[in-house]
Amino acid sequence: MRHSAIYPGTFDPLTLGHFDLIERASHIFDQVIVAVVVNSRKKTVFTAEDRLTMAKASVKHLPNVKVDSFDGLLVDYARHKHIHVLVRGLRAFSDFEYEFQMALTNRKLAPEIETLFLMPKEEFSYISSSTVREIVDRGGDIGRFVPGPVKRHIQRTIKRELGEAHGHHH
Repeated sequence: MRHSAIYPGTFDPLTLGHFDLIERASHIFDQVIVAVVVNSRKKTVFTAEDRLTMAKASVKHLPNVKVDSFDGLLVDYARHKHIHVLVRGLRAFSDFEYEFQMALTNRKLAPEIETLFLMPKEEFSYISSSTVREIVDRGGDIGRFVPGPVKRHIQRTIKRELGEAHGHHH
């Protein structure tokens, strides 16, 4: 499909910053695929299944957005899907160097694929998944940082884990 884009990430968990970007992309493209990286070098806190569930629940009211997962090289996944545009978010200046490097590497690997950078709303630009994970760790309220479905999923997960901690460990 000509007017499709892939928005890749670990989404560990998906934040309002990510969601803002997904919404922006959904206004620009006919179809947006939120592509959850399954085996990342980054050790994720939430399982691939959890991250997919949270992403799906967050975007289910956006008709032209779907969630998928991939393993391996992003450009291979994009080629397989016949999609030539990757969307990435640029938050602060600190993202720039890493994103720039990635974009140039992807261009060397797949010159036909373009990376498009979008900026989230200012009030979301400081939110990161690691900040959210830290707040969860300290028992704080993440309601202002993540979509409702993500908050609910994390609360359920924590309840489940607390239950298991008092029972037996897997």
